Amino acid sequence: MWTTLGILLEDSFPKVRSETSCEPRRVTPWTTAKRYGPIILIATAWVFSYSLNAQELKPSLPNLDSILDSLERTEEQNPSLSRPYEVTRQYKVFRGDDPNPSTESTAQISFTPPDLKTFKITEEQGNPTGKKIIMAILEQETASAKQGHKGEINRSNYDFVFLREQNFGEVPEYVLRIIPKRKEKGLLLGEIWVDAKSYHIRQIVGVPVKTPSFWLKDVNITVQFAAVNGMWIPVVIDAIATLRFLGIYTLTGRDLAPPIGAPSAPSP
Repeated sequence: MWTTLGILLEDSFPKVRSETSCEPRRVTPWTTAKRYGPIILIATAWVFSYSLNAQELKPSLPNLDSILDSLERTEEQNPSLSRPYEVTRQYKVFRGDDPNPSTESTAQISFTPPDLKTFKITEEQGNPTGKKIIMAILEQETASAKQGHKGEINRSNYDFVFLREQNFGEVPEYVLRIIPKRKEKGLLLGEIWVDAKSYHIRQIVGVPVKTPSFWLKDVNITVQFAAVNGMWIPVVIDAIATLRFLGIYTLTGRDLAPPIGAPSAPSP
């Protein structure tokens, strides 16, 4: 066994040659390592150090629980939940790629705390299909209010996933995925944009987990919020709807004027 080991060791390392040997000297891996070893070690150390510094400079993801704590606290303090108000909103419905609206309606929307939201169509013109779409969007909005705390965007009603950081115009935002915990009318599956400083929700994009009606096949809703008269309320509502047998329609809704204070509901 030892003889075999000796042969293996002898074959593994080059023999020492005489200085008077006429054979050209071979550069062995061992010789190369001896010559360039310090340089390789320095380069390796530099690359390792650069990698560590790059990891340290890479920004860490914001803490999701911290974002949700601030979001829920901000939503609970929103004056629009405790103050009655009325807004006037104009809706337009477009069919396919037609730049001219097929339907135009104006609605008066009233909110009475804590969870009563009603609407009244004051003006409308156009085809019945567009009117149905507008009614469906208004009913979706009032259904969300009727749910009270069950319709709020919080951890009791939704699961959240952090997606990315993004600017909403010039305002830094956290974009979160929202996943309803129940299949109920008024809840949306989609994404929200949360102001990274105030923790107000600036935008919601999603689809209802429960379709408002049979003839309304798919609805993708976008709601934008802003501060108006000290309240954080929706000011823009857009939707793309696919109607069974009728194709794709687009809806836009814009508040025509700031909300005004509405009289509180009379006590029973």
